Amino acid sequence: MVMRIVSLPMYNLPEMRTVNARFWDALRGLLVEAGLRKAELRAISRALGLATWDKPASPCLSSRFPYGTAITLDGLRQVAAAEQALHALGFREVRVRAHGEIARIELPVDELPRLADPALRAAAVGGVRAAGFRHVTVDLEGFRSGSLNALVSLEQRRLFSTP
Repeated sequence: MVMRIVSLPMYNLPEMRTVNARFWDALRGLLVEAGLRKAELRAISRALGLATWDKPASPCLSSRFPYGTAITLDGLRQVAAAEQALHALGFREVRVRAHGEIARIELPVDELPRLADPALRAAAVGGVRAAGFRHVTVDLEGFRSGSLNALVSLEQRRLFSTP
């Protein structure tokens, strides 16, 4: 048996819908075993002088799709391209939630006013449409980690998780 060592921070554990439970016996999360939390990891990274100490989280792109949605390579590429377009416009933390032909952009609330600038808004819409979305929306509640999880019940989550 081959054991795979995975660095998996504890703060990601509630959002592990993309990890197949059958493999947990073969995986060891070093950061989980050490009991390190996000704030501690950032403090250690900063103390070590790592440039990524304050890098925004970048969870798996499959987390951009509602539960029950088929995840395809084309869909993942579409979301990745839309997010890259927004990053290129200076949005550091962004999520593009895919709802079929609709892209729902989540930005930190304090970044939302930037979209009032007509040129920036046009560039954002153009970039997201160029990625393949027909409609572009902005979530007025702003960026929320796990926002799609709020829309489903615990029972629905169980239905879509892999045993």
